[in-house]
Amino acid sequence: MKFCFLALLCTNFGILSFTQIHGQEKKSPDTLLQLPSASVRAYLNTQPYLALTSSVGLVTNDLLKLQQGNTLLPSLNTIPGVRMEERSPGSYRLSIRGSLLRSPFGVRNIKIYLDEIPLTDAGGNTYLNALDPSALHNLTILKGPDGSLFGANSGGVVLITPQGAQNDTSSHGMIGMSAGSYGLFHQQISGNIKVNPTYSFGLNYAYQRSDGYRENTANKRHYLQTVQRFKYNQENELRFVGFYSTMGYRTPGGLTESQYLENPKQARPAAGPNPGASEQRAAIYNNTLLGGLIHEAKLSNHLKHVVSVFGSYTDFKNPFITNYEKRYEKNIGFRSYLNYEHNENQNFTWGANAGVEWQQNKADILNYDNIKGNIGNEQAGDALKNHQHFYFMRLSANIVKRLNIETALSLNYYHYSYKNLFPESSLSYQNITFNPAWMPRFAMSYLISPNFSWRGSIGRGFSPPTSAEVRPSDNIINTALQPETGWNKETGFRWQSNNNRFQIDASVFSYRMHNAIVRLSNEDGAEFFTNAGGIKQRGLEAAASAWIIQPQKNFFVRGLQLSSNVTWSRFRFDDYIDNGNNYSGNKLTGVPEKVIVSSIHFLLPDGFSLYAQHNYTSSIPLNDVNTVFASSYHLVQTKITWNARLFQQYQLSLYGGIDNLLNKSYSLGNDINAFGGRYFNAAMPRNYYLGLTLSI
Repeated sequence: MKFCFLALLCTNFGILSFTQIHGQEKKSPDTLLQLPSASVRAYLNTQPYLALTSSVGLVTNDLLKLQQGNTLLPSLNTIPGVRMEERSPGSYRLSIRGSLLRSPFGVRNIKIYLDEIPLTDAGGNTYLNALDPSALHNLTILKGPDGSLFGANSGGVVLITPQGAQNDTSSHGMIGMSAGSYGLFHQQISGNIKVNPTYSFGLNYAYQRSDGYRENTANKRHYLQTVQRFKYNQENELRFVGFYSTMGYRTPGGLTESQYLENPKQARPAAGPNPGASEQRAAIYNNTLLGGLIHEAKLSNHLKHVVSVFGSYTDFKNPFITNYEKRYEKNIGFRSYLNYEHNENQNFTWGANAGVEWQQNKADILNYDNIKGNIGNEQAGDALKNHQHFYFMRLSANIVKRLNIETALSLNYYHYSYKNLFPESSLSYQNITFNPAWMPRFAMSYLISPNFSWRGSIGRGFSPPTSAEVRPSDNIINTALQPETGWNKETGFRWQSNNNRFQIDASVFSYRMHNAIVRLSNEDGAEFFTNAGGIKQRGLEAAASAWIIQPQKNFFVRGLQLSSNVTWSRFRFDDYIDNGNNYSGNKLTGVPEKVIVSSIHFLLPDGFSLYAQHNYTSSIPLNDVNTVFASSYHLVQTKITWNARLFQQYQLSLYGGIDNLLNKSYSLGNDINAFGGRYFNAAMPRNYYLGLTLSI
């Protein structure tokens, strides 16, 4: 039976190499000893790892399995330049190269795709926490602005392959469950069924709940996902990708430093005229349905056409301290492109991509008084419509199998309109249109030797304000907010040994951003946003991985791998003056200057393995004036796994782990620029988990 084996070359490495091996019998982990050349799918086609012109991070399926399994946070944080935070269980936010500045929660200036379907809607919002990690096969992360094929973004792009959409279409299934500290419980069931040579489908269901460490942090999520694939002839395929997610989680709110030190478990207490988070039953409830059809057709030996049509609906509720918000969001769109590859001359191959993507979103945002978690009188209601579309083109060429040259360009259109619903109703929509934005990119890589390559690129970023920033929780539509733009320049190198036993990847970049969007808050804790002028972002990202002992069948230690990565971010405000305060030269709010993630992975006899990961994060500025910092911290997690074969056809995996092994007190998911000094969200102390999976 054919199967797909992802060879894990490094646990923390910024670009985890992978390939596909097809065979007639199942392989053991010892086949890692023979590691093939690696390739990565980053720009609509698969490219050799060393030839990539971009800084790319890959979270493989094997890396996901090394982690706890119910959150993407530790896996994504192994990628240099990427930072995921958790304000409370279920409340996540993701940044690439400092984009936390404008993300109080969620994802803002990053474009995310699920297969060929944008998970990021036309309003710029992405409900990444709606997904269950067990339903994802791998993630590819393009770091830095890249609108050449993917439209508006100033942080980067994340490409997600859901379970069932990977190249392996053989039949297999899995059931698993885990439980841990603070009421954690997670169960999952998944299967990929190959009905016949033309039709296969994947189905994933997951349920998760937790009581949480802090007061008012209980959470619950049901997730159902399917991928239906119909390969109606040898060259063409029609597939459907869809999911339904229903989740709810309480939000404890930020604490002042004195409250955090006195009792980090407490939820935000009452202050002045405002009640506390527990009394108001502050929470997020999100029901999201997303689906789309994707058609891939090979028109000739050189030309392929891909088209997708998609839509989503979100029912969102947020009882907060000062109001109860309800949002009803509808999103529709399509994406179509042609991919041409000409590779008949081995000394000169070239390719081209050209296409269009269009999205439209309508959101009714309604705010009421919050009476202990129940809806009260009307406060404010608005309707927003967001429209965006862009055209893109990319040309690439490879000369004598050494020099790769890429040039790409996209033209982005974005506008939104709004009208008031209550307390006063508007008869017509008011339109706000931004100037069309060009996003060019030029890049190259050169293979200096068969194992060593250099790369360089320059590209422009563009990210308009999201609907959650135009109409934030202060209930005021901010028509003055402008898109953030900037130019990113970077260079780097990659090296790998002949058998991929050793790998090194390093890059340096300089990104000058204009009109950066910054989050602020008022005395009630409601947020609003402003443009901060310029930001200078200079950084270094480096990663290394080595099999000290290559996988083998003899000795007690059957394999030993060490990995480490470093992120150094010298991000500073430049020309930022707000209300007479000059913040120019200050450190960028919410961004640690240094992050070092290291790991060790032991392969042991009889199917045992041991994995440990250490994360050092330096202090983090919590306000623009740089008067308050979150302390640096060391975070250690471990996991031991036992794999065994049952009745020749079943694979049993038992595992257990400890998170925050050193029992450090630290704040994760800090509320930046919080009014009244309520910056801190205490993370869990030492906690434990156990689990098992049974697969066929």
